[in-house]
Amino acid sequence: MNPLAVLLPDGKRLHLQHGPIDLILEAWGDAREVAAAYRQATTAFADVLPALVRELPVLRSPLSREAGERQGGGPQGPVAQRMRVACEPYAAEFITPMAAVAGAVADHVLAAMLAGRDLAKAYVNDGGDIAFHLAPGERLTCGVVGNLRSPAIDGTVTLTADMPVRGIATSGAATKGSGGRSFSFGIADAVTVLAENAAAADAAATIIANAVDLPGHRAIQRLPASEIDPDSDLGERPVTVKVGKLFESEIRAALKAGAVKGEALRQAGLIFGAVLLLRGHHLVCSNDIRLLRAA
Repeated sequence: MNPLAVLLPDGKRLHLQHGPIDLILEAWGDAREVAAAYRQATTAFADVLPALVRELPVLRSPLSREAGERQGGGPQGPVAQRMRVACEPYAAEFITPMAAVAGAVADHVLAAMLAGRDLAKAYVNDGGDIAFHLAPGERLTCGVVGNLRSPAIDGTVTLTADMPVRGIATSGAATKGSGGRSFSFGIADAVTVLAENAAAADAAATIIANAVDLPGHRAIQRLPASEIDPDSDLGERPVTVKVGKLFESEIRAALKAGAVKGEALRQAGLIFGAVLLLRGHHLVCSNDIRLLRAA
């Protein structure tokens, strides 16, 4: 299957798709600059999936500093390298570079769009993991969605050019009814992270979502990831598949556990902030994020 590149009916957004990778791009600026940026993105996108497939064994392997040294420095491709760099801060925990794949793809394609171009703003959206560019004075407003099967906007976050943020990513438990794309050790409906780039946000969202949990709770059902997806990089580790009834105090306790992890990452300079959502409740890790509730 060859990569697909189609300008959407609105004439403003570009759709790039190849196998499981599905991107929506948009840029603002002079029409010639935008057209050139879209051509550059399309060219760069062509080898993204083949390059990742060539390195899948190492990308699905648990990351550790020792393993990286044995592998001669780890992944070699440009997207794969972004994945590894984003996950390196969490090498002491269980993580594989796949935790940052969507964000890394978005970063890579955005960089291609921007090379030599003069754009007011631009974004690459890889299934909700978004890399973006903002020229001075520009801003973007992003919606926060807690349930992908009922995709109502739970709130919005406004991103401005003066914020040290160029990536936003969301992770959560792919439980029945949640619509999530990936597995989680935790129970969050969604954890949305703002960071320096999309790959960093993607990795951190995974780590924080894992921490939103109530270990041993009888209402939480887990299964080995390999039983659900034999190709999962999580192997036989138990992932959340169903969350039953929770009392409000339990919801708040799970969110607080995740917020403790998120605040630690924020204090370490790994993220700008995070929004954690579970069963209609939320916590925000940052004094600088204003979550505007939707009507």
